[in-house]
Amino acid sequence: MVSVVIATPVETELVEMLRAVDSRLEVLFEPELLPPARYPSDHGGDPGWSRTPEQEERFRALVARAEVLYGIPREEPAQLAWAIRIAPELRFVQCTYAGAGQQVAAAELTREELDRIAFASSSGVHATPLAEWSLFGILAFRKGLPQLQRDQRARHWAPHAPVDELHGATVLVVGLGAIGREVARLADAFGMHVLTVRRSEGDLDDLLPQADAVVVTLPLTHETRGLIDRRRIESMRPGVVFVNVGRGAVVDEDALVDALRSGHVRGAALDVFAEEPLPPKSPLWELENVIVSPHTAALSSHENERIVQLFAENLRRYLAGEALLSRIDTDLFY
Repeated sequence: MVSVVIATPVETELVEMLRAVDSRLEVLFEPELLPPARYPSDHGGDPGWSRTPEQEERFRALVARAEVLYGIPREEPAQLAWAIRIAPELRFVQCTYAGAGQQVAAAELTREELDRIAFASSSGVHATPLAEWSLFGILAFRKGLPQLQRDQRARHWAPHAPVDELHGATVLVVGLGAIGREVARLADAFGMHVLTVRRSEGDLDDLLPQADAVVVTLPLTHETRGLIDRRRIESMRPGVVFVNVGRGAVVDEDALVDALRSGHVRGAALDVFAEEPLPPKSPLWELENVIVSPHTAALSSHENERIVQLFAENLRRYLAGEALLSRIDTDLFY
């Protein structure tokens, strides 16, 4: 039997889906030992909740039995390291974050631990909500949402300049994983001209000046950190709409703020930031041409179901000795 320990809040019916994958799986799920979810698909759970000493001992004993772990306790890198070091038979961790490579890196595991255990992210699961949110950001600024909101607050009825259409405009999608491909598909459905660039393909510097909107979906790696720097922001077409649903540190935030204040960038829809939570002193909070989302654009009532479906397929692959979906490269942590 392969012991699968559920270490993050999840619906009971989804756990039953995992039990149905294969009779060789022993799925261990004790919801009373997990922090209660504050909202659907809350993987960290209520931060104010704590286990009793007796519950803590039971949870430790449960995790120690794991060959497979679903979720990182509390979604904290230190808890991942703790789980690995008390579970000598642990061989596979299914993480719930698309960017879980950063959590694995932050756990500061030894090379032996990284080699012993296969880590999989939930990459691809969040493509639909993040792509929809990206188009929402483009629409908001192409259709003049900030002006409409100002007029509404002032109870001011005033015709203003015509708004721009998405049809015929050019969008550059930076990063062509599952999220980027879905952004491209939705943008194409709006009649936009779609340009794409990967980390290793195309010429970003040539494409940026051609775009009316730029959508960044990149993960954070040593190759992508600071990729959208001041020079590249200044090379963008005046009036561009900028969207980031990848990782905040891919972008020079100070340069982006300057471009937003000058109007060179018409508006920015940001779900990710260089520092999270976004510090109260950040000027991004006060700029009217910025939409700030607290890294929640991927949240969906369907998220847990999709992650469990991915995990179920990975369990089948694990039992068959096949390659896992969305496996994290523990050299690149991506």
